[in-house]
Amino acid sequence: MVKECGLAGLKLIELKQYPDDRGFFMERYVQERFQGYGLPAQFVQDNHSRSKPGVIRGLHYQTNPAQGKLVGVIRGKIWDVAVDLRKDSPTYGKWEAYELSDENSRLLWIPAGFAHGFCVLGNEDADVMYKVDAPYSPKTEGGICYSDPELKITWPVQNPIVSGKDQQLPGFKEYSQHPLF
Repeated sequence: MVKECGLAGLKLIELKQYPDDRGFFMERYVQERFQGYGLPAQFVQDNHSRSKPGVIRGLHYQTNPAQGKLVGVIRGKIWDVAVDLRKDSPTYGKWEAYELSDENSRLLWIPAGFAHGFCVLGNEDADVMYKVDAPYSPKTEGGICYSDPELKITWPVQNPIVSGKDQQLPGFKEYSQHPLF
């Protein structure tokens, strides 16, 4: 099942699990089905990150080539955040967040033109898998500080663990002076 979110283009996908006494089986990506949902038919890279409890990663984006991300969790639980950076969008500067976990079998489609970040919930590491529809380019990656007061993101973790690089990212006000999408 695919749910259109409040930010145009953002989609929450609820996958079906087939449980039995051994565990479960699930189809995470089926090209024909995902095309029917209006999602990309081809992805160029799969990424896997592991983060400790209390970690915040983000808010990251890439401009050239711009990247869309299909994000899911295979172990643990995260609070996944998408911020609309498309200057002509009616939801420019707005954000939405969804809990993704190994138990709820959700994926979040974050189209190009969004910043993305997440924090790890609970007391165990989280393994996040995401497909991207354009190759990674370190020359055109950017970000917005996770704690930016203009965005007012209410992160559900206290005393987060954040990389030095992510702590130094500019605020939304600075980004909005020269929007890239």
